[in-house]
Amino acid sequence: MYPELMVIPMREELTQLGVQELKTAAEVNSELSAQQGTAMVIVNSICGCAAGRMRPAVRAALQHRSKPDRVFSVFAGQDVEATERARTYFTGYRPSSPSLALFREGKLVHMMQRSDIEHRDSADIANELKRIFDQHC
Repeated sequence: MYPELMVIPMREELTQLGVQELKTAAEVNSELSAQQGTAMVIVNSICGCAAGRMRPAVRAALQHRSKPDRVFSVFAGQDVEATERARTYFTGYRPSSPSLALFREGKLVHMMQRSDIEHRDSADIANELKRIFDQHC
């Protein structure tokens, strides 16, 4: 676990966009048990591909005309309980950070894992997110 002062800017990159942080398992259950509309869960991370690729891609994608009704984040390695609980909703996928999961009516409809993020530029990731939003949101 890193000192909280180090990760505050990484958290704020998302919260400044209106992303709601979930820091406990109870918060994750409360939000993800809702079966209505669309929700995206971002597994934030301190790694370089989160900083240089994922968070900028999320920023760009959330400017799109279609987007999820609700957007949440958990921080891998920092908010361990919340991250572990969120991952139980990612049925069929191994733990990965950073990652993004999109739910529609309570069902996982798209998952983007680290392997889908780390070798692409943020514009490419943002464009994929926009296509996914158009399809599901």
